[in-house]
Amino acid sequence: MKEENNNSKRRALGMGLEQLFNSEMLDFNQVEEKIVNETPKDEIVEINLNELMSNPYQPRKVFDDEALKELADSIKEHGVFQPIIVKKSVKGYNIIAGERRAKASLLAGKETIPAIIRDFSDDEMMQVALLENLQRENLSAIEEAKAYKSIIEQLRLTQEDLAKKLGKSRSHITNMLGLLRLPLTVQDMVLYGKISMGHARTLSKLENHSQIEDLANKVVEENLSVRSLEELVASNDMKKTVEVKQKKSKPSEYKYAENAIKDKLGTKVSISQNKIKISFVSPEDLNRILEILNINVE
Repeated sequence: MKEENNNSKRRALGMGLEQLFNSEMLDFNQVEEKIVNETPKDEIVEINLNELMSNPYQPRKVFDDEALKELADSIKEHGVFQPIIVKKSVKGYNIIAGERRAKASLLAGKETIPAIIRDFSDDEMMQVALLENLQRENLSAIEEAKAYKSIIEQLRLTQEDLAKKLGKSRSHITNMLGLLRLPLTVQDMVLYGKISMGHARTLSKLENHSQIEDLANKVVEENLSVRSLEELVASNDMKKTVEVKQKKSKPSEYKYAENAIKDKLGTKVSISQNKIKISFVSPEDLNRILEILNINVE
């Protein structure tokens, strides 16, 4: 009988998550509220903090030390305001939601933390972790971009679908995903706060990885503002224009079309001899472009 009841809870929870992720708007608060409200108080257990492991699908790689300290101080005074959610694993428990609370509890000198144990699938673990971080935490631009990419791939959404579900603009999603075209060394600079989102967006419009890395290093070394970087990029573009000045200029209507397509696709586009050339930097970038064009490839 007990096993049957557990299975019923599991099915009900699964249906709830399925309804959530198929709904028009995604809201992590609905997930956590549903789990907490449907969990009897005698099923909220104290788990040793040393038994906890990060969710393998946790998008956050860098935690703000000052914010953790503030939360730890609050936990010292008031305790953990809401149980974390975990999944039993072979060597302990994987945190599904509430990793900041767990880290802050350790910092506060706690040995245990209240937790709700649920048997989530891998897909559910990923989806809940991504939602919690997107809607509750201040992710870095790169972490946010990777979270968007994971949700798009796992839930098979278009960028427009995701924008609607998260209440974001389509251009915001496109611009964020464009950051993943940056060299990994530059992505790390964004991840660890060495360069800003504004710097990264400016650099993501370039194609030459060596040039991008050189400019990113220059931003760090000389503490360049976003405007200074934009002027530097424009200056480099002007030099390139001088170098190819002898080439035949394109008709103005072609330039208009190039700019329109470039704005839509977020990548370099050229039109000549009745042909359109669209640049991409990786298979993932090509898939992004195909998705924008609503082209399905089996």
